[in-house]
Amino acid sequence: MVLVGYFSAKQKDFETLMASATTELAAHGARVVAQIVQRRGVSDGGVQKMGLPYSSRTLLTYGKVREVAQACDQANADAVIFVASLTERQQRTLTGMLGRPAVSLSDILAAD
Repeated sequence: MVLVGYFSAKQKDFETLMASATTELAAHGARVVAQIVQRRGVSDGGVQKMGLPYSSRTLLTYGKVREVAQACDQANADAVIFVASLTERQQRTLTGMLGRPAVSLSDILAAD
């Protein structure tokens, strides 16, 4: 699986959150083969829009979606897990764009 995190610049502990998510997934039998982080509000232009996703359809920038797809292909990942919650529309859109299931970490953990 590829683990994807979406964090604002205000969230300084994003690396700890990614590590914690990796540990939780491992406890559920999943193997994280790559991690990708999208940070919001790091640049001057992004600070005013920090509370909003880059795209309501994908949560990420399109360049970051391409990066995730490339990482999935290279690692032969069977799914993409997002640390952030995804709407049903985002799940459908990302699943179509990435060619594999895109789900929220909370959905995986709630399944148990």
